[in-house]
Amino acid sequence: MSSTVEHIVLFKVKPDTDQSKVNTMINNLNGLISLDPVLHLTSGPVIRTGSSLFSFTHMLHSRYNSKDDLAAYSEHPDHMSVVKESVLPICEDIMAVDWVADQSPSPVTPPPGSAIRITFLKLKENLGEEVKNEILRVIKGIKEGFGGIDQLTCGENFSPARAKGFSIASIAVFKGVKEMEEADSNEELVKLQKEKIKDYIEGVIVVDYVVPSASQSLEIVSLNGMLSRHQLV
Repeated sequence: MSSTVEHIVLFKVKPDTDQSKVNTMINNLNGLISLDPVLHLTSGPVIRTGSSLFSFTHMLHSRYNSKDDLAAYSEHPDHMSVVKESVLPICEDIMAVDWVADQSPSPVTPPPGSAIRITFLKLKENLGEEVKNEILRVIKGIKEGFGGIDQLTCGENFSPARAKGFSIASIAVFKGVKEMEEADSNEELVKLQKEKIKDYIEGVIVVDYVVPSASQSLEIVSLNGMLSRHQLV
């Protein structure tokens, strides 16, 4: 039985990179949607990164039916060419995390205008499986506690090479930026969720992104700074 595989790549474009080269990178990444193994793929500028250690400028999110399909995408000559020619020359940092979704998201392609929140957790050392399962249970419970979340999947990263030690990941899909901000404004509930797992966490990365339409993929950067300071786990 196949399960949806989530694939997230975060990019930090070098300062002062010519915008035309950034546009080419995004356009070429989005063009990879045509590859057979890909169920969904979107790429563009992030609207916010929440981390004291990392600052990413762009993101790619894609979905697959299986780990084998993700591997086929990664090894495809078109993908390798885009990475070599358009991504690596202009990026100074790249991070990637993959996980098997705890449930199949529907629809598999979030509609344009959806606000996406990616959260990566770096756990303290020597935590047992029981603690990891408890953290995942808390994350899964977020959907019931906060309105406006259309989809939420989470899981344990299975590709550690480029994950910088972050091992638990989740993606929350909101109807839009307004719904994401409304969830963030519930400060007491946000604090409660954080309190449940804070003793197990060494680091957190939160990235917010808006799914663009084809014509908007290079305009979302204008939304930088819109979101409030409060964040979900």
